[in-house]
Amino acid sequence: MKMIRAIIRPEMADTVSEGLAEAGFYSMTKMSVFGRGKQKGLTVGNLHYDELPKTLIIIVVENDAAEEVVKIIQYKAYTGNEGDGKIFTSPVEKVFTVRTGSNEL
Repeated sequence: MKMIRAIIRPEMADTVSEGLAEAGFYSMTKMSVFGRGKQKGLTVGNLHYDELPKTLIIIVVENDAAEEVVKIIQYKAYTGNEGDGKIFTSPVEKVFTVRTGSNEL
């Protein structure tokens, strides 16, 4: 299994969620976060915003679905502007259900 973490623009979060659901990927966690990328924030006139609001989407999928999920997120989150986001993938070693304690892998 793979865990995919996408940090995207907040205004694109619903579009990404809907795109994933349309493709059959319903389970996810969505959080509001703050951060900055290579651009070190945003300067507008005399104001500098050190950290910007972003949305973090976390989804765990089977290995063979990871590439499809990444492509959906890339397509749905794309604006063409700096700050569109980053996607991170990592392997998942174990998964436990809190209620039952069962290992789901």
